[in-house]
Amino acid sequence: MTLAIIHTRAGLGLEAPEVLVEVHLANGLPGITLVGLPEAAVKESRERVRSALINAGFDFPLRRITLNLAPADLPKEGGRFDLPIALGLLVASGQVPPEALDGVECAGELALDGRLRPVAGMLPMAMATRQARRRLIVPRANADEAALAGDLEVLPADHLLEVVAHLLGQAPLLPHRASGPAPAATPPPDLADVRGQHQARRALEVAAAGGHNLLFAGPPGTGKTMLASRLPGILPPLTEQEALEVAAIRSVSGLPHAAEWGVRPFRAPHHTASAVALVGGGSRPRPGEISLAHRGVLFLDELPEFSRHVLEVMREPMESGQIHIARASHERRFPAGFQLVAAMNPCPCGHLGDPRRACHCTAAQIQRYQSRLSGPLLDRIDLQVEVPALAPEQLTSREPGEASATVRERVLAARARQAARGGLNARLAGRDLEAACGLVATDRAWLAGVLERLRLSARAYHRVLRVALTLADLAGEARPGRDQLIEAIGYRQLDRLLKG
Repeated sequence: MTLAIIHTRAGLGLEAPEVLVEVHLANGLPGITLVGLPEAAVKESRERVRSALINAGFDFPLRRITLNLAPADLPKEGGRFDLPIALGLLVASGQVPPEALDGVECAGELALDGRLRPVAGMLPMAMATRQARRRLIVPRANADEAALAGDLEVLPADHLLEVVAHLLGQAPLLPHRASGPAPAATPPPDLADVRGQHQARRALEVAAAGGHNLLFAGPPGTGKTMLASRLPGILPPLTEQEALEVAAIRSVSGLPHAAEWGVRPFRAPHHTASAVALVGGGSRPRPGEISLAHRGVLFLDELPEFSRHVLEVMREPMESGQIHIARASHERRFPAGFQLVAAMNPCPCGHLGDPRRACHCTAAQIQRYQSRLSGPLLDRIDLQVEVPALAPEQLTSREPGEASATVRERVLAARARQAARGGLNARLAGRDLEAACGLVATDRAWLAGVLERLRLSARAYHRVLRVALTLADLAGEARPGRDQLIEAIGYRQLDRLLKG
């Protein structure tokens, strides 16, 4: 037989479209032609495969070899095609029977001596293989990750010789049985460590209960970062499907999945991060920080120090929950269902309104610093809270604050009410939001007057309703009343917080 077809998959973001590795041997001058839109690493597989086959003791066919990676218009990246190409050459040259690869997919990079090396993005491939109802041969280092896909027969191997022995029926590969990743050993920081700051703690609880974005504003050293780091500890645990989504993103990013399995991500990029680092992209598009924070928290400390351009590119993903990266030759979509928590000082020196130290910034410096945050961006942040300096007696108090476990119980109860309603309050919109709030006529008229006086936008109006609905859920009430509306509006007045 001079033609072989091997099943494998490409890695396009979180998608793993099927690729057929077609190998044809013909008479003519020995050589290898590789077609099918391969990038540089794929083209180099010709030399890796040649050396691996020879060093493993197989006959490398000295014929005119044509390798086609179909479909031809799909970009092919990385070293994952080494193993399929090697097996295709062995089948086409008659060293492996073609029927041995029926119902099998494979992927893996080959070392020059035939050892199998792991590849990135194995979990999306495993999930796609499971849907296709095939078995999957992978490098042993990828076996645990592939096994996360669930009902899939994963056959791990360390060497090309082991794969061929399995296909020849000489030494079958044993299906991998993973016990499942262990939960993270280190518990998240506890909210009990926070002294005072009752309003900020309340806002943190509201943010956790409804999935709202949150901004802390205040002088340096008042606990803004400490509060933000406690948010994952009061959020509900990830469901199995959510944990798979998070693991898949880490997989395509080349990050380990086992160490943080089931833990909500907490990403805190430095303020010098570029737009590509934050939202993703590059010549070979990869997930950015907003995707790595999917189902978790994205913490932006020193918010005004980020480039304004970098902050503005987050506006669309904050609304849609995904990022669409388009390039001339290809496009990618990555999930970005993150919860934004940001912290900022009120002025460049940080002491505007601080009773401990006087502010030495000029009015022009303060205005320029605060104007780095655009109105549309602030409109998308539901809760904007002042974190003032603590009094000495509060700071030195030995009385612990309320523990994260206690707060989490209230958060879980509020989220259960939202689940019965159809989804998180932060994502409710239009008629669903209006129906869930069900404001009485007097509250509706009062709210209209407040919106006019405060000059809040239509987006801000809907976000006020969402926060008020979350406050009602935390209180165990069916509908938000005047008290919840007043508290929700109080979280929107950033100007008051920054004027000092």
